[in-house]
Amino acid sequence: MFILKKILAQFFFPVPLCLEILIAGLLLILFTKKQKTGKIIISIGIVIFALFSFPALPNFFLERLEYRYQPLALTTASDTSTGDALPAVKWIVILGGGQTSDHNIPITSWLSKTSLVRLVEGLRLHKKIPESKIILSGGKVFDVVSEAEIMAEVAVSIGVNREDLILEQDSNDTKDQARIIRPIVGSDVFILVTSASHMPRSMALFKKQGMHPIAAPAGHTVKKNRNIHPTSLFPNSWELVKAEGVIYEYLGLLMAKLRGQI
Repeated sequence: MFILKKILAQFFFPVPLCLEILIAGLLLILFTKKQKTGKIIISIGIVIFALFSFPALPNFFLERLEYRYQPLALTTASDTSTGDALPAVKWIVILGGGQTSDHNIPITSWLSKTSLVRLVEGLRLHKKIPESKIILSGGKVFDVVSEAEIMAEVAVSIGVNREDLILEQDSNDTKDQARIIRPIVGSDVFILVTSASHMPRSMALFKKQGMHPIAAPAGHTVKKNRNIHPTSLFPNSWELVKAEGVIYEYLGLLMAKLRGQI
């Protein structure tokens, strides 16, 4: 079911979806008499591709995901900066976001950019709460090494004590992570670190398990203080990536609701 879900989701991502529409229109033009219908379908495909390729549409939906929970800017008594009061938490849970093990490159490159930014944010918070334990969550999925193990190696290599790390290496997705982590944290309040766009679904899944997470979103792709730049006037591949993230998260939320997981 997990693999099938991953495959089916691909058909709704921007590039495959637009290609599906364009190919359907082209087939009508080439092999049927429905020339007008084919041209209309191709036009729709081009318009959708253009909408996905410009910042306005992806940013509109991403902002509603990424800023549902505010960043956790912890402060201690000795801090002079403003931020959230330091909560009495024992656990910092960091959710993995993808990995590819390859001994030809540095271990920091084994983690996806998503995983790396989540890890950095979690370690930043751990430094603010040095007595906390870090739960690194992520299974092998499609690799031979688990996300949790790779994150642990990166954390240790930059000075984190291995004794402060707890590895959850059996999960395939966020639903699994919530279910497996529940016995570890019990009824304790804990900090949950994941991508800002992924946070609404993660919080809902963890709360559904009766847990008490504090959101610590990371890796925001939409900046509220956006500067006007000439490149924003042109379509680009980064916007397609952002649009893919939007579709992925909203599909995830929809499926979780339909299956009663949130």
